[in-house]
Amino acid sequence: MTAAVHPAAPHMLPSFITAPGETDYLLIIAGITLVGAVLGVGLLFLRLHTLPERMAHRAHKLQFEIVAVLGLLALFTHIHLFWVAGLLLALIDLPDFSGTFGRMASALETIAGKAPDESQDTGTPAAEAAVVTPVKASPESPPAALGNVASTEEKGNA
Repeated sequence: MTAAVHPAAPHMLPSFITAPGETDYLLIIAGITLVGAVLGVGLLFLRLHTLPERMAHRAHKLQFEIVAVLGLLALFTHIHLFWVAGLLLALIDLPDFSGTFGRMASALETIAGKAPDESQDTGTPAAEAAVVTPVKASPESPPAALGNVASTEEKGNA
């Protein structure tokens, strides 16, 4: 029994219509394109999602860790406010107060006559840190800053 072609059917079919039992190349190309598009959009989303972390990587360690935690919270909770907060925190350069406060503390220890603690990291390089030995005043002589005042008071009283 032979299959007769219907008289209303066209004699030339388009190339994307395959005969029964043959490979459908258009379906294979569409499947590969769909898988590639899903992977590409997923990679773009993850790259965009890690943008605050990559921006804060050059910043201080504590700031980087806070931005990383905010990014993870945004990823797992789907609350986009965490991502926005992490992006804003990554854009802002926080000043390094630890180095300044460490230098102030070591200067105050030097003024007080106590040797700075060697195990404490002040955040200053060794070239910047200058060791200053306090000048001990003798009991007979007044302190240098008060010396002029004491001598003028003595002159005024005399």
